[in-house]
Amino acid sequence: MFIPIHDTNPLKSIDYQYVTVALIVLNIAIYVIFLTGWVVPFNDEDAAAFAVIPAKLLGSGPGGDMSLASTAFPIPERLTLITYMFLHGSWIHLLGNMLFLWVFGDNVEDSMGHLRFIMFYLMCGIFAGLLHAWMSPKSDLPLIGASGAVAGIISAYLILHPRVKIWVLALWRIPIKLTAAWALGFWIAAQFVNLAFDREENVAWWAHIGGLAAGAVLILFMRRRGVPLFDRTRGGA
Repeated sequence: MFIPIHDTNPLKSIDYQYVTVALIVLNIAIYVIFLTGWVVPFNDEDAAAFAVIPAKLLGSGPGGDMSLASTAFPIPERLTLITYMFLHGSWIHLLGNMLFLWVFGDNVEDSMGHLRFIMFYLMCGIFAGLLHAWMSPKSDLPLIGASGAVAGIISAYLILHPRVKIWVLALWRIPIKLTAAWALGFWIAAQFVNLAFDREENVAWWAHIGGLAAGAVLILFMRRRGVPLFDRTRGGA
C-alpha cells in the first residue's frame, strides 16, 4: 500500500488551506480530549453514541431515534451521520486519515473555496455513512472515522489533478514519486478488491466506496468556475 507524504501541487486561488487545517486540528483535539481519556473519561458506549449504527439509524434495530440514550451523550441518530466522522478508534486510524487529508485536502479546498469545501467534506462523509448503513441495514456495529469524507477528497483530487506528482512511501518505508493517477488509482482499486474479498467487518469498505462516489459527483458541480477537470499540468516544484 502507498502512504502519501507530499504532493507537488501549489495553491492557486486561496492563500492558505484554513479549513483543511481546522479539520485536522478538530479531529486530533477530539481524539486527545475524549477517546484517550486523558481529559474526559470516555468509554466504548459513549463513543458508540456518536457512531453510525446501521440498525439504529434505519430503524431496523432497538433504540428508537436516540443512540444509546442510557449514556451521558444521547445523540439523535440522524446527527450521528456527522459526529461519526470526527471520532477514531486508534491513533493509527487517526494518523492515516489526517495524512491523506493534509496531502490532498488543500488542493480540493483551493478548487472550490473554504465554505464549499466544508459542505463538500460533510456531504461526502454523510453519503459514506448512509451507503454503509444501506448495505448493512441490520448491523449493530458502530461506524466511526473520517475515511468516507477523506475518500471523497481522494476521488475529487484524482479528477482534478491526475498528472500531479506525489511522493509516497511504498511498503511503509521506500519513498518513490508517482503521478496521482497511479498512486490514488491504486488506492481506489484496493478498496474494491477489499470489498470483494475481505470478509471481516472491522473496516467499512462500503463507506469508502460511498465517499469516493460522492466526491466524484460533487466536484463536478462544486468547483469554482474555470477550474478544469483532469488538469494536464504536473504541479510545481
